[in-house]
Amino acid sequence: MSKSQNEKLNLSRREPKSKGKKPPLPNYKRGPFNWLMLGALALILLPMLLRGWNVENINWDDFIRYLENGQIESVEIGDTKITGKFNQQGIESRDKKASTSFTVDYKPEVVGERLVEKLEQSGVEVKFAKQHIWLVMLMQWIFPLLLLVGLFYFMFARNLRSGPGGMLMSFGRSKHRLQSKDKAKVTFNDVAGVEEAKEEVAEIIEFLKNPKKFQRLGGRIPRGVLLVGPPGCGKTLLAKAIAGQADVPFFSISGSDFVEMFVGVGASRVRDLFKQAKDNSPCIIFLDEVDAIGRKRGAGFVGGGHDEREQTLNAILVEMDGFDTNDQVIVIAATNRGDILDRALTRPGRFDRQIFVPLPDLKGRADILKVHAKKVKLGPNANLERLARGTPMFSGADLAAIINEAALAATMANKDFVEMADLEEARDKVRWGRAKKSRVMDQKERETTAYHEAGHTLVQSLLKEADPLHKVSIIPRGPMGGATFALPEKDRTIFTKRYCMALLQVCFGGRIAEELFCDDISSGAQSDIQQATKIARQMVLTWGMSEQLGLISYGPDEGLKDMTFVMPGEKEYSEKTAEAIDGEVKKIINEAYKEAKELIEANKDKLERITKALLKYETLDADDVQLILEGSELNKPTVSELLAAEQEKDKENEKPKAKKAKPKLKT
Repeated sequence: MSKSQNEKLNLSRREPKSKGKKPPLPNYKRGPFNWLMLGALALILLPMLLRGWNVENINWDDFIRYLENGQIESVEIGDTKITGKFNQQGIESRDKKASTSFTVDYKPEVVGERLVEKLEQSGVEVKFAKQHIWLVMLMQWIFPLLLLVGLFYFMFARNLRSGPGGMLMSFGRSKHRLQSKDKAKVTFNDVAGVEEAKEEVAEIIEFLKNPKKFQRLGGRIPRGVLLVGPPGCGKTLLAKAIAGQADVPFFSISGSDFVEMFVGVGASRVRDLFKQAKDNSPCIIFLDEVDAIGRKRGAGFVGGGHDEREQTLNAILVEMDGFDTNDQVIVIAATNRGDILDRALTRPGRFDRQIFVPLPDLKGRADILKVHAKKVKLGPNANLERLARGTPMFSGADLAAIINEAALAATMANKDFVEMADLEEARDKVRWGRAKKSRVMDQKERETTAYHEAGHTLVQSLLKEADPLHKVSIIPRGPMGGATFALPEKDRTIFTKRYCMALLQVCFGGRIAEELFCDDISSGAQSDIQQATKIARQMVLTWGMSEQLGLISYGPDEGLKDMTFVMPGEKEYSEKTAEAIDGEVKKIINEAYKEAKELIEANKDKLERITKALLKYETLDADDVQLILEGSELNKPTVSELLAAEQEKDKENEKPKAKKAKPKLKT
C-alpha cells in the first residue's frame, strides 16, 4: 500500500461518522483470563449436569421393593448415595418414558454391611465409588483461589489504565475537559459587547503566540487572569475566544469538580491538572466558578487547616507559584463574586490581573444582538437598535435568549421571517414571563388594572426627567396583572436626584389612580411600593441625597461584610440615627407621592381616555398614548377583531382543501 493510500486510510478513521448512520455496536472482547474462568466453571458444572441427565431420584422404600422383585442390574455405592441401573425386567415393568438409571440417598451407619449382603444375595453387581481427590481439592482450594484472583483482576488490574494506583488513585485524576486547537474554535468575532476586556487580553494572546518577543526586554506576562462580572456576561465565552484566537489547547474545569468525598482529592486533582497543562504548553487553564474553592480562609465559624476546600486552594496557590517564566501556561478564572476571594489568590504573581466583564451598554447590546441574529432570518421591520434600547440591564445570555425565543415564536406562527413584534414579545417573555392571554379576569378587576396602568403611563409621559414611555398593557404576564414599559434613551451610570424623584412619582402613579377613580386601593401596588422604598433608602443611605443626614454613608461596608466579626443585620450607626434615616426615607416618599397626586388630579380627563383605550385595545404603544394625550381618537382594530379576522382567514384556507378532497364520479 502506498504512502498516500495510508494517509487516506488514517484520515478516514479519524473522520466522525455521518449523522444519518447508526453508530456501530460496541465490540466486547474477552481476554484469556475470562476464558479461563469460564472453562473452570464448565469443569465444575459439567459433571453435575451429566450426572443428573436421565437419572431418577427414588426413595428408600422403592429401592428395597425393586431389589426384592429382582429389577436392579447393578449399583455403585458412594458415601451417602447409591447410583444404579434397572435390568430389562425393571425397565419393562415401569413406564416407557421412565429413566433407566436411578439414585437413592442412604445412611451408611444404619444399613452399611447388611445392604451389601442383601445386594449380593439378589445377584446385583456391586461397585464402590472412588474418591475423587482432585475434585475435593478443586472445590476446597482451587475454586476459592480462582475467585480471589478474579476479584483482584476486576478491582485492581483492570483499573491500571486509569493511572498509577488503580481505581482508588483514579479519584485524584483531574476531571477537566480538553478542547484541542483542532476542534471548532471560538474567536473574538463571536464575542461582542466587551471591547475593553478584549483589548486587555490582547497581550496574553500575543505572548502565547510569540513568547520570545516579551523575553527580549525582560518582561513577564501575567500568570493568571481573573474575569469578574455578573452572570451571563460572557466570561466563559471570552476565555474560549482567547484560546481560539491564540490557537492553543483549552483545559476547562469547574471549581466544584475539584472537591470530592475523599479528603485530599481536590489537591491531587489540582496537581494533576497543572502537570498535564505544562506537558501540553502553550495552553490555557480555565477555572470556572473559582469562588467554590477560592473563598477567604478563616471566614465564618467553620473551617480550618484540614478543610478540603482550603487544601484545594493551597494547592492552587502553590502550583501558580511554581510557574517558570518559560512555562507558557496561562490560568484564567471566572467568578461573579470577586469580593469573597482570598487575597492570596488575587495578589500579584498569581491572579495579578483582574478584568471586569460588565453588563453590556447600549452599543454592546446592539452588537450582541447582531451576532446572534446572524443565525435567524429577520424581517424588514426588525430594528435591533430599538430592541437594544428597550433591554437595559440585560446580559448577553438574556439577549441570546430573546433572539432564540423570537425565532421559535415566528416558527410556530408559520412566518417567513422574524418580525419586530416577535422580538418585543420575546423580550417581555424573557424578563417578565409569558403573557396569560387565556386568563379570565373579572370586569371590576380588569377596570382596576386599567386605571392602575393608566396612572403609571400618564405620569411617565408627562414627566420630562423620567424615561420615555415604550408601551403599556393590561394583559397578565407572570405575576403581574399589567405592566408599563419604558424605553431609556441611554444607559445611566449616574442617577440624579431629579431622576430618582421622577422614578418615585412613576411608582406611585398606579396607587394614586386607584384612589381617585376606583374609591378603593388594591394589592397591585406591592412591587411599586417595594421599588420606591428601595430607591428612597438608597438615596438616603448611600448617595447622600438627604439634607438632614448630610454626606455620610450609612450603608454596609462591602469590604467587611464577609469578616467573622460583622454579624448579619448588625448596624454601624446608633438607634437615634436609624430613626432619622426612617424619617428621611418617609419624607422623600411623601414628597414624591404628593407631587404625583397633584399631576394626576390636573390631568384626570387624560387618564380617563387612556383607561378607556386600554380596556378596548388592551395594549398601547407610545404613539397611541401620545395621540390620546393630544385629544385624538385611535383608529385601529381591537384584539377581538384581529382574532375574528384570523379565524376567517383560517376558514378560507380550509375551503379549497375540502373541495379537493371530494372524489369525482365517473359516468
